[in-house]
Amino acid sequence: MQTENEKSHYIPWFIIGLMDFVTVIGFDDIIYNFRNQGLVALFTWVLMTFFYVIPYNLIVAHMGSTFSEEGGGITSWMRQTNGDTVGYFAGWFYWITELPYVVDVANSVIISAGWILNGDGNIQSHMGNAWFGILSAFVFVVFIWLEHLFKNKSLEVMSTIGGIAMFGMTVLFVIMTFVGLKQGRAIATHPFNLQAFMPKHFWSFRFLSTFGLFVFAMNGSEMAAPYTGNMKNPSRDFPKALKMIAIMTMFLTLFGTFSLGVYFNAHNLPNDLKMNGNYYAFQLIGHQFGLGNILLYTFTVTQLLYDLAQLAILLDGSTRIFLADVNKRFLPKQLTKINADGLPINGYWLTTAICGIIMALGGLLPKINDIFNWLLDLNGIVSPFATCFLFWSFMMLRRHAKDFPTPDYTYIKSDRAGFLVGLWMFSVTFILAVMGFFPTDSDPKTFITMLSLNFAVPAGMIILGFMMPWLAKRQQTNGVAFGPRAWQVITVLLAIGLMAATTYGINFRLFPHIAGGEKVLLIVVADAVMLGLTLLVTRHGRKGITA
Repeated sequence: MQTENEKSHYIPWFIIGLMDFVTVIGFDDIIYNFRNQGLVALFTWVLMTFFYVIPYNLIVAHMGSTFSEEGGGITSWMRQTNGDTVGYFAGWFYWITELPYVVDVANSVIISAGWILNGDGNIQSHMGNAWFGILSAFVFVVFIWLEHLFKNKSLEVMSTIGGIAMFGMTVLFVIMTFVGLKQGRAIATHPFNLQAFMPKHFWSFRFLSTFGLFVFAMNGSEMAAPYTGNMKNPSRDFPKALKMIAIMTMFLTLFGTFSLGVYFNAHNLPNDLKMNGNYYAFQLIGHQFGLGNILLYTFTVTQLLYDLAQLAILLDGSTRIFLADVNKRFLPKQLTKINADGLPINGYWLTTAICGIIMALGGLLPKINDIFNWLLDLNGIVSPFATCFLFWSFMMLRRHAKDFPTPDYTYIKSDRAGFLVGLWMFSVTFILAVMGFFPTDSDPKTFITMLSLNFAVPAGMIILGFMMPWLAKRQQTNGVAFGPRAWQVITVLLAIGLMAATTYGINFRLFPHIAGGEKVLLIVVADAVMLGLTLLVTRHGRKGITA
């Protein structure tokens, strides 16, 4: 029996909903798709709401209600419906495909801070790509420390503040838009009629390839599943949280897109709209109503809180999904380590390391705006692919319904109809993910680089996913993953690769304006640091400390 004190630690369903809401949709998600499709994005949001968002959230509600006692979210669902091996790969790919979004959110934190400090979005003039990446990495380290210090309390507080503030600011933007229209203020987009919201070439590849970003913008509601154990009655309350998210998502996307068409000319949008559009929007509406930059700075602080809340949930929630219910025989023992606070600390550090690699790859692009746009495109690929696991587990659950407990909440009573809905969601998501490989917002100079990275990063994720069970098996068989001689070879190869990458970055990408002598010195110092870190990480191969 639980004591009254233990019961007081239950998290209410609406707080879980807000924790989840910050990972699902935000004002910036509306901006991204408005940049790709203009006013037609409203039509797409309506289409996706009824044929994707609603069934998506209700499927998650059904799965969460069925497996309310499981702590691993989609990892648990796949393991229960498909076995341990498939459960591992689902957990791995779901976790690692969240990392480009983690990088994107960390970058957004720096951009928000730049608006607060500088009052504009021209971050490229204030720092280069290198400092942008370094500061983003610093944000990761700070948040790992915060997770350790505050545990789940920080998640509840930050998500509540960030979720309510973001939803409130978006509602304010919509209300002020309609007030302005009533007062006869000008509309930026012409024509602004029903025909302008309809796609002219619905079946064109260019148009359909942008749908992956819509899936990315709306998915993530299953991120709250690992917290069902913190709910008093998860099988009943978890579906309530999901329905709340669906309603909030519908409001934000439909009315938010309409309002953007009032303040931005959908036929001539700024190149940096994805990175700075949400700030421009509140700057425009503030000036229109004679408020100066008050709304801009209010929203900037809100965006910063919202991004910090997202980062906290993503770092904690996605790591839990991966590590909470994966059979330990698939993982190197270092990843299964739990610290005194019950946190998977090495999982956090692995997250930071992989995010650092993604940020370094982004440095191959010439401008921060290009990096930001590429990360969004990458999310539009890997995030839908990971979501396919959710729909597959739902299909298997409905196919073998007699083998599983009857949930308190059932989405579609007929198992056959439920299976067909799951198949529809799986098929649509997979097709849109494949189409997302082709960059949607790049110029000819960056197209090839972005396209190459779009294939390289998912390939790296797949390779790492297969390496983990291989390393774990070597540990279980030999006691260590590799012997001393193997570690020496690995150290040399890593050192050569890191030095080559550092030299290339400093010479051609990260610091193009440094003088010749200073550049050589910087290369020597950077390579020495990277070599030292490599030796530090790999020197314990004999003792089996490194997996």
